[in-house]
Amino acid sequence: MPSRAHGPEPCASANFATRAHVSTREPTERDYHRADAGYSVGIPGAGKPSCRLTTRPCPAANIKLPSPSFAGSLLGLLDNFEKGLERAVNGAFAKTFKSGLQPVEIASALRRELDTKAAVVARDRILVPNKFSVRLSHLDFERMAGLGQTLTDELTQQVQQHATTQRYSFAGGISILLAPDPTLVQGMIEIDSVHVKGTVAWTPVLDIAGKRYPITHSRTVIGRGSDADITVDDTGISRRHVEILWDGTRAQVNDLGSTNGSLLNGAPVSRAPLAPDSVIDIGRTRIQFRVLAQSADVDQFADLRAEPRHPDGDLR
Repeated sequence: MPSRAHGPEPCASANFATRAHVSTREPTERDYHRADAGYSVGIPGAGKPSCRLTTRPCPAANIKLPSPSFAGSLLGLLDNFEKGLERAVNGAFAKTFKSGLQPVEIASALRRELDTKAAVVARDRILVPNKFSVRLSHLDFERMAGLGQTLTDELTQQVQQHATTQRYSFAGGISILLAPDPTLVQGMIEIDSVHVKGTVAWTPVLDIAGKRYPITHSRTVIGRGSDADITVDDTGISRRHVEILWDGTRAQVNDLGSTNGSLLNGAPVSRAPLAPDSVIDIGRTRIQFRVLAQSADVDQFADLRAEPRHPDGDLR
């Protein structure tokens, strides 16, 4: 018996595709020989229309991969398109949601700016910008400006925490400035960031009852009495309850013999080093200690700085 020639495979091999046609003609012996040779054939269907399969070249087999230079250009175009799409979506949402910008959205935008501009400069160092100009619409800027320096301080804290988590490095202290932009509609954010070399000023602060107190002296007393540097309205604490010592780089907390005692991160304390982000509980009052990396060239606490007082009530 003569050997049968095998015809081309279907498109599963990525070289050929199949097309179906309807035929009602009963196949002949010649049709079967033609089918074995790779030609179209009518398959009998017991009196029903049968399906004829025809092979043809598959267009996918002729696709050529782009050159590396073209691929790089294409990636650049896609990147620009993605950025343009992001701006368009940002604008669309800004027109939809008229409630105005929220501080958490600015914090998220700053974190994205860090991730986008992160550059590997050494095996164990990733450099990110440290000076940010946040442009907002006039309405959003007026609302954010009403929050005062507290907002800028919180944004700085968020940037610092994100950098620590991602192991980013700064060339200098962090500086964040808000500015109005007449070209932006309400709800939109534009951020410009640069690397600025400078001296980092580690600024210690205390968060007490929703208010922030920069530590400006080596010793700060906290208590219920009017002679304390920071007076807290809490009948559960002593007149001079605790003191915070700061030498420029390190902090310490001392209980001043209070009646009800003090807690540091949930444990009783009389004297202990005070690490950043530690929590001190006295009476019903919670105190959080933070150290912020600020730019030494900009006093970002100028309007928040509350000078502690002498026992006679005069400012120092």
